Amino acid sequence: VLLLKAAMSSSSFSVLETEIFEYIDVHQSDFIEHLKEWVAVESDSVQPELRREVIRMVALAADRLAALGASVTLVNLGSHQLPDGQDLPLPPVILGELRKDAQNPTVCFYGHVDVQPAKKEDGWKTDPYTLTEIDGNLYGRGATDNKGPVLAWINAVETFRALKLAMPVNFKFVIEGMEEAGSLGLEKLLEEEKQRFFSDVDCVVISDSLWLSSRKPALTYGSRGSACFTVQVECGEKDLHSGTFGGIIHEPMTDLIALLDSLVDAAGRIQIPGIYDSVAPLTEEERKLYESIEFDLEEHKNNSGVKKFLYGTKEEILLHLWRCPSLSIHGIEGAFHEPGIKTVIPAKVIGKFSIRQVPHMDLSVVKQQVVEHLEGVFSKRNSPNKLKVSMPLSAKPWLADVNDPPYKAARRAIKTVFGEDPDFIRDGSTVPVARMFQTITQRSVMMFPIGAADDGEHSQNEKISRHNYIEGTKVFAAFFLEISNLHRHLHGASNTETNN
Repeated sequence: VLLLKAAMSSSSFSVLETEIFEYIDVHQSDFIEHLKEWVAVESDSVQPELRREVIRMVALAADRLAALGASVTLVNLGSHQLPDGQDLPLPPVILGELRKDAQNPTVCFYGHVDVQPAKKEDGWKTDPYTLTEIDGNLYGRGATDNKGPVLAWINAVETFRALKLAMPVNFKFVIEGMEEAGSLGLEKLLEEEKQRFFSDVDCVVISDSLWLSSRKPALTYGSRGSACFTVQVECGEKDLHSGTFGGIIHEPMTDLIALLDSLVDAAGRIQIPGIYDSVAPLTEEERKLYESIEFDLEEHKNNSGVKKFLYGTKEEILLHLWRCPSLSIHGIEGAFHEPGIKTVIPAKVIGKFSIRQVPHMDLSVVKQQVVEHLEGVFSKRNSPNKLKVSMPLSAKPWLADVNDPPYKAARRAIKTVFGEDPDFIRDGSTVPVARMFQTITQRSVMMFPIGAADDGEHSQNEKISRHNYIEGTKVFAAFFLEISNLHRHLHGASNTETNN
């Protein structure tokens, strides 16, 4: 009986999907016009003088949700203090709900409507706040990060309403305006809403990332964390002349260079004892995921502008980007760095480096390992200088299960719309919001990107292709149907077993 129901459901799906996809194709110019309106708002959350625009953008997004019939709450987060002491209001966070049917799964979508700074003179070929189509690409700040994907999701919901189709899922929306500035206040809000707003949520979907390829779709199931360190060496209260004191004192810079040099070898392997002990071994299931991933090694090399990577195969590169820890040295504060020569011995220098850590690595353990290693290296130098090691900033890694229902539903939706299975990928950088939602809500979290690898988020000439924006709208609509279908089958099978 279940198999027959599944077959009937699949058959009606294709008819329904055809109707939905045709509507989206016919109305694509409307959807692009919506994106043009949103891109025109200079909702830059980084620059204080543009905060009003961010708040206006959040209000526009709230109005769009309300027009769909959603109940919308704008949660006031108060203000935050700038370095100059000025208090600046935080934009409110949108909590939206649409449809409440106990028979349907509830999907929560997270997105943001703030953007990175952009100016035409930075190297843009078009005005960054005027959406401009060139050769099938829609150029504009926020086009792919994250206004385009937020609108594609809304467009998909709007399509069901326009066609007077019953919503296959219950929707919840969390849309903020401070993601590019660290999502100030969001974590506290999520904690406060854990027992109320998120109590009936089945999964959280985030579409704030990119494919690994410029043409093949992907689903992201993990990201590395980040632990940022400073190592400070100080010898006295003032800088000294190298002619008067060079050769007779323990120079802080010399100590610091030795300390930084001890962290990682020429092959990129971290030299801190015990740092690899907690890294999860590679499973056969995960290893197979890497084989089919579309990744152009030469293209990645050309994009980076370097002549040679540390590793020579696709699998080795991806493993060391996604599931192996890495250590990068970022700079030295207090050292003379301007053009020309200045024969000074700095009194205090601060080295800055970070470790991208992977699942199962404990941040407190990593910090202890780093401190013990640097103190050990320093003690062997017999230097009278003062050493101070700190970890001012950290974020944990995130990992999801690709066998969770949302991933299965998204995979089927992608196959329907794009005609191929997606790559299952991780992100080498840190996605704090994914970990935040997973930890607080204890629900399945999925990264479901529709932007391509060459979209240039945060960069000049950011874009999303017309194809990805419109097909992305279709894939979200197909996902609603798939997650509903999967939910019904899982609960139907569960009820059948109970009755038996």
